[in-house]
Amino acid sequence: MSFWDNLDPKYSVILCDIWGVVHDGVSLYPGSAQRLRQWRADGRKVILITNAPRTAEAVEAQLGRIGLPRDCWDGIATSGEAGIAAIKTLAHPTGFLGTRQDRAILEDHGLAFVGDGFTDIAVTGLDDERAKVDEYRVELETLAERDVLFHCFNPDRIVVRGGVTEPCAGALADVYEGLGGRVEWYGKPHHGIYDYAMSLAGNPPHEAVLAVGDALVTDMLGAAAQGFGAVFVQSGIHAGEPFPDGFASQYGLGDWSPVAVVDSLR
Repeated sequence: MSFWDNLDPKYSVILCDIWGVVHDGVSLYPGSAQRLRQWRADGRKVILITNAPRTAEAVEAQLGRIGLPRDCWDGIATSGEAGIAAIKTLAHPTGFLGTRQDRAILEDHGLAFVGDGFTDIAVTGLDDERAKVDEYRVELETLAERDVLFHCFNPDRIVVRGGVTEPCAGALADVYEGLGGRVEWYGKPHHGIYDYAMSLAGNPPHEAVLAVGDALVTDMLGAAAQGFGAVFVQSGIHAGEPFPDGFASQYGLGDWSPVAVVDSLR
């Protein structure tokens, strides 16, 4: 009998992380599609919530390529959507750091980028040529000296793609802050993405929401800050590790703890 088979009916909305919970960047985890469908069959709303630095449309296309059927969710909230909305409010072009694919997606949604003279930079992650965070240090030092505002479209530090660990935009942002640079964060654990996800779910009371995720400083910390119930999935970036005993005290969360710790959605 799985924990999920007796899930409290008070949770009418599930905010489910994607990468590390539903798939590993290459393949669906066994049972994940079936679990998402079951939640919806039970009358719960399923909002996929992700720190992907892209649009919901782009994430949906990726899910289709991996093989997740469209009937598995009610909505998708991404950090990319939040970042795009913020950059659009600026009255000037920005710099860009990330892959060519990410740049094309953002440009298709109305963002304009320049190569120099910018005061803000949109960062979706590492680029197509440099695979290690240390390779960006000189560039980040220069940006920090110019007081460029670093817009981090993905607060995740790492992701596991097909069993291989890869750094994300959050890892670059940590270095940038360490250099004295200013960072604007979008996505979990920050409130903007949760506000958007809740709107997609019809703005339910927070006690009716269960957040499911595999990352401590994004999924779990964000859920705790919002007053949601949370389930920690051990199959993602902290694979095989127990939920740390000192997590709540480390982040000033009182006696908060996840509702459950599980291996997967099965």
